[in-house]
Amino acid sequence: MLTHKKLEEFLLQFPNTFLDYPFGEGTSVYKVRLGESEKIFAIIADSSEPLRVSLKCDPQLAKLLREKYESVLPGYHLNKNHWNTIICSGQLGDDEVLDLARLSYRLVSE
Repeated sequence: MLTHKKLEEFLLQFPNTFLDYPFGEGTSVYKVRLGESEKIFAIIADSSEPLRVSLKCDPQLAKLLREKYESVLPGYHLNKNHWNTIICSGQLGDDEVLDLARLSYRLVSE
């Protein structure tokens, strides 16, 4: 099952990414630097068990995933059309979660 450490290592491998704590301790925010701006592409609730990660998503895919999996919820405190919160309980495989993280990075960096 996907751990915070494994997911963090994956997220930080993308170009121009960094970890920040704009919401205080307990919420790891992964951003990409784009020129003079910064955009969030992943948020992890640090103490969540199982791991909870919020990722940006294409609106149609976001809706489809929420309909198909009970472990995929509308983004917690985020735009519900563009963000999903994924509970990493095993319903989605690790590779699927990593693919969604890759998509989230692509959506904010292009």
